[in-house]
Parts: sequence; structure tokens; C-alpha cells
Amino acid sequence: MDEIDNKIIEILKKDARKPFVEIGKELGLSEGAVRRRVKNLIKNNVITRFTIEVEKGHAVRAITFITIDPGVPTPFVSEKLAMLDGVEGVYELTGEYDVAAIVSANSVAGLNKCIEEIRKIEGVKNTNTVLVLRVVR
Repeated sequence: MDEIDNKIIEILKKDARKPFVEIGKELGLSEGAVRRRVKNLIKNNVITRFTIEVEKGHAVRAITFITIDPGVPTPFVSEKLAMLDGVEGVYELTGEYDVAAIVSANSVAGLNKCIEEIRKIEGVKNTNTVLVLRVVR
């Protein structure tokens, strides 16, 4: 991976639908060169998926930090978390907490329901949830 690949990734992060022709013009490359680079990034698992982001309107977001019982493998809990409705992202961590989950719902009641579901997962020992007040980026 080189600087051009990094620039392509940054462009696609902002707009995954941007045509390869436009990316090529921006970087001084042909459409075919951009297409080959993106194909290689996918093949090498640098780009693992293309997705969309939907405006949540007045959604309530939170970060739930989770402590896992040492007798339960962290990946087991992480996979269960990732399958819950309302969980947008799961991150395994170092430090005081083992996992952080980004949670979203249409209301505080919906958020509470999701957090309760998190607490029911085998191996979840403790949770600490903080509400997101404003997303800067």
C-alpha cells in the first residue's frame, strides 16, 4: 500500500459512490489504474466492505463500555454484541474495559432496551454507558 492507495481510501471514505473516473482526475490517474488499485485493496482485505450511512435524525447515541468475565472469551461476547439491534459498532479494547459498543436508538427508552440486552449476554460482567451529545466528525 502506498500514498496513492491511502488517498483513494480517504476519497472513498467520504463518498464510496464516487466514480473511478473522478477519483482518477483528482489524483492524476486513469480510471483503469484506480479500478485496479481498488480491486487490489479489496483482494488484500484493506477494504473489507462498502457501506452507507443513514442520517439518524434525532436518534440517541451512546458508547457502552463493557467489562467481560475473565472466564469467557472476549471474541464470543463481541460477536454476540455485533448481532444486537441498535449496536452500530463493536471495538475490543485495552485498558479498564474489554469492549466498547456504539449504540443507537430513536429514544432513550430504546437505548435502555438495547443496553439491557447487552447486559444479558453471557460473560458481560459490567457496563458503563455514556451518551453522545454531539458528533463532530
